[in-house]
Amino acid sequence: MTDGQSDSGQSDSGVELTEHRASSDRLVAQRTLFTGTSPVASDELYAVTKVGMSTRSRFELRLQPGAVAHTNTFFGRFPASYWQRWTPVTEVTVTARVVAETACRIQIQASDIGGHRRIVTNVVVTGTEQISMTAPLDTFVDGGALWLQFEAQGGGAVVDDVEWSVVSPKLIRPVAVAICTFNRADDCARTVEALASDERVLGLLDALYVVDQGTDPVESRELFQEVSKKFGSRLQYLRQANLGGAGGFTRGLYEASEAGPHSDVILMDDDILCEPESVLRLSAFANMTTEPALIGAQMLFLFNPDYLLASGERVDLGTLQRGVPTDEHGVRNRSVLEKLPERRVDAEYNGWWTCLIPAEAIERIGLPLPVFFQWDDVEYSLRAGRAGIPTITLPSAAVWHADFYWKDVDGFAHYFSTRNGLITASLDPGFAPKTLAKQLARDISHSIVGLQYGLAHTQIRAVEGFLEGPAGLADGGQKALATINQERKRFPETVTRPASELPGRLPIRRVAPSPKTGLWTDLVLAKRAVMQARNQLERGPVAISYEDAQWWHVGRFDHVFVTDASQGGVRERRFDSETAAEMSGRLAGVIKRFLAESPSVAEAFAREFPQLASRENWARLYEK
Repeated sequence: MTDGQSDSGQSDSGVELTEHRASSDRLVAQRTLFTGTSPVASDELYAVTKVGMSTRSRFELRLQPGAVAHTNTFFGRFPASYWQRWTPVTEVTVTARVVAETACRIQIQASDIGGHRRIVTNVVVTGTEQISMTAPLDTFVDGGALWLQFEAQGGGAVVDDVEWSVVSPKLIRPVAVAICTFNRADDCARTVEALASDERVLGLLDALYVVDQGTDPVESRELFQEVSKKFGSRLQYLRQANLGGAGGFTRGLYEASEAGPHSDVILMDDDILCEPESVLRLSAFANMTTEPALIGAQMLFLFNPDYLLASGERVDLGTLQRGVPTDEHGVRNRSVLEKLPERRVDAEYNGWWTCLIPAEAIERIGLPLPVFFQWDDVEYSLRAGRAGIPTITLPSAAVWHADFYWKDVDGFAHYFSTRNGLITASLDPGFAPKTLAKQLARDISHSIVGLQYGLAHTQIRAVEGFLEGPAGLADGGQKALATINQERKRFPETVTRPASELPGRLPIRRVAPSPKTGLWTDLVLAKRAVMQARNQLERGPVAISYEDAQWWHVGRFDHVFVTDASQGGVRERRFDSETAAEMSGRLAGVIKRFLAESPSVAEAFAREFPQLASRENWARLYEK
C-alpha cells in the first residue's frame, strides 16, 4: 500500500479514489524488451549483444552458443535510484523463463553514481526453468541503475517473459490516457494503434480520451476505426473547438474527474512515436510513490532517435527560458547509445509529450489554465510543486517526438510562449518585473536588429496580451490566435518560400564569432542598431544558414535569405528603416507600460486564478 493512503483508498489529501484491488501480491514495474515497435528505434536502445550472435523479438532473446548480451541500455535499465528516492520499495524481483541447451548464466548487475559496475546476483540455468532473482534497493539514493546480463554457455539459450516487479499496494490506481490532436489525424491514429498493440497496456487502461480539435477528423481514418474496436466503450472520442493543447489536454482531465476523482491520467501528444511500455512504467511508478507526483516520460528526438532531450528540466522565470538543464550531471541533447546518465536528476517540470497527472493534483490545485498552448505544462508543474506535489522525470520511460530544433521561433506560437511565460512568472512568489523588463527589451531588440520585424511585433503583442490581464483568457485563446495570425501577414519575412526561388550565385555568409556575454553583448547590440540607423550595412542579397542566423550576424546586412529551421525553405529578410523605427518606438512604450502595470496585473491573475482553473470555467469553454 502506498504511504499516505488508507486501506479504504482514502488519501491523506481527502481525495476519494476509484481504485482496483490488486489481483496479485506483485506489481509489474517494467518488462525487459529486446526490441522496439518501430524500425526507427535502434535495437541497442533495448538490448546489446556484446559477444557472438543473437536474434530477438519484442519479449524474447535467442542467444547463439557463447553469446553474451545485456540490457544496460536506455530502455533496459531499471531506474533504481528513482525507486529508492521516491518510493518505499526496498527490493525488486526479476522473473524470466529460460530455456538453455546446455547452460545460461543470468546476472543482475548494478551501477553507482560514478558509473562503477558490480554483480548483484546471478543464476545458472540448465534446461528449462522459471527463474526469480531479487535485488535490494538500498545503495542508490544519488544515482545508479540495475540491468541484466545473459551468457549462453556451451549451447544456445532462449530468454523471454522477463519482468521486474515489486510488492503490490493493496489498491491499484486506475490509469487513463488523454491524447490531444489538431489536424494530425494520421499521426494520432498511429499513436492509438501503438497503445492498442500491447495487450498488457491495453488491459491496463481504464479509459482513452481522444480530444479532436481539428477540421480533419481522426475518426475518418480507417486505421483509427479499426483500432478503436480494441478499446470498446473505454474509448471516448471528443470533438470540440480549437482551444489549443491546454484545452485539449484539460478536456481529458476534466472528463476523467467528472464524477469525482477517478484515475491518474497520462497526457500524450498526438504526433509522438509511442513506446507503449512507457505507459506501464509511469503507471506502476505512480502507484508506488510515497506521495502523489507528476510522473513524466523523457523525450527522445524523432529525427535523431538515439538522442535524449534532457534527463530532467527546470525553468528560469527571470529570462522566460524553458528546458534549462537541472545540473551538469544530466544528459542534454546527447546520444544515449554512447553514455547513460548515472546521477539522479530532480526535475522542476516535464513536458506534456507524455506525462502522468495524479488524481490528487486535480483535487488539490485544480485544472490547467486556459492559455491555449505553450507553458501550460510548466505552470501546472510549478503550481503542483508549490502545493507539495513534485514532478519526477522517470528514466526508462520515454517517447519519440519531433525535435524542437526543427521548429522556427518566428511563428504565431511565440505570442503564446511569451505571454504565457509572463503569466507563469507573475503567479510565482518571486515575480521580478524589472528583471523581466530588461530581458524582454533585450530579446525584442535582438529581433529588430536581426531584421525579424514580424517576430518583434509578435513579442510586443504578447507583452500587451499579458497586460490585458485575466480578461485575455476569457475565450481560451481563440481570438488571440486569429488576431496574431492575421497581423503577422503584414511582415513578408514571416513567410517560408521554396529554396528554388533563391537568386542564382547567391553568396553564403557564415556566422561571425559570438559576442561575449553580459555587457559586451549589449555593446554589440548597440553597435548594430547604430549601423542600421546610419544605413551602414553590407549590401545583399546573401544567404545565411539557420545555424548561422544569429542576430549579431544577420544585422550586418540589408538583404538576407535565411534558411527556415524546418529546412523546408527560406525566409527573406530586408532592412526597413521605417519599420525598425516603428518597432523600436513600440518596444519603448510597452516596456514602460510593463514596468508600471505588471504588479497590478499579477495581482489580478492571482485573484482570478481559482476561477480561471475551475471546472466551471472549463465547462463554459467546452459549452457543456
